[in-house]
Amino acid sequence: MSGLLDTVLSFLEKMSFPQIRIIDIVQIAIIAVFLYYFFVWVKSTRAYSLIKGILVVLAFVLIAQILGMDTILWITQNLATFALIAVIVIFQPELRKVLESLGQKNFVTSIIPSGKEEKQRFDDKTISELVRASFEMAEVKTGALIVLEQDIVLKEYENTGIPLDSILTSQLLINIFEHNTPLHDGAVLVRDNRIVAATCYLPLSESTNLSKKLGTRHRAGLGISEVSDSLTIIVSEETGRVSTAYRSELKTGLSTSELREQLYALQKDKPAETVKFRLWKGRDKNEETSNR
Repeated sequence: MSGLLDTVLSFLEKMSFPQIRIIDIVQIAIIAVFLYYFFVWVKSTRAYSLIKGILVVLAFVLIAQILGMDTILWITQNLATFALIAVIVIFQPELRKVLESLGQKNFVTSIIPSGKEEKQRFDDKTISELVRASFEMAEVKTGALIVLEQDIVLKEYENTGIPLDSILTSQLLINIFEHNTPLHDGAVLVRDNRIVAATCYLPLSESTNLSKKLGTRHRAGLGISEVSDSLTIIVSEETGRVSTAYRSELKTGLSTSELREQLYALQKDKPAETVKFRLWKGRDKNEETSNR
């Protein structure tokens, strides 16, 4: 027994434990904050789907390395530089937004917040106004395209339009899409309970399954649903039918109750609560009081 103990002690004496300095702790904290904001950024943009695709490619390369597939590894090594440039080009809009946000807001206050922040979606009044406006425009065959933003921020499409930042009402929506008015062409972007921009340009869907009877307005509504989690209300100028596009699925010819039901379902599907990064443990007094 004593021999085993001597062996263990001798092994521990030979081991050299690294010295932890203050600068090491600072570096770990900086890396942790960077990773946190990186994952928040990935979650709130379409980069999440692209990163999943990259991980699949990396897994394939790893399998090729294990199995000794020399030809595939040679091709991968020679394409690595071009792949890196391609990733930068693909993520260019998101990377630009990240750099712009770093220059526009106070970085310290974003790291040391006062508590929790929860994103609120549209309320019941907004739903009623949306339904009323949609079917009043459908009755007189006024074309409309209304995008309801969800978790993925649509800032790049908002920048293509004219900023409004107005409370959403049915009268305002009808006035925006009225024929021969300056704001009727393009889409209206809704964030929470406000109209943030009008005349926004949306990406067109390239789906071959879309009926040829449906025009550019439906293709644009389906296109934005393919690159984000937004829901788009489409009013046809030709037929007066109300449709919605959500998660790459187009539903046409909706009734008042069907549209209202879909909006209520989206409202109940609350976004993930955003808890800001905190450098200390503990709960706020308000949280403790609410839990009693």
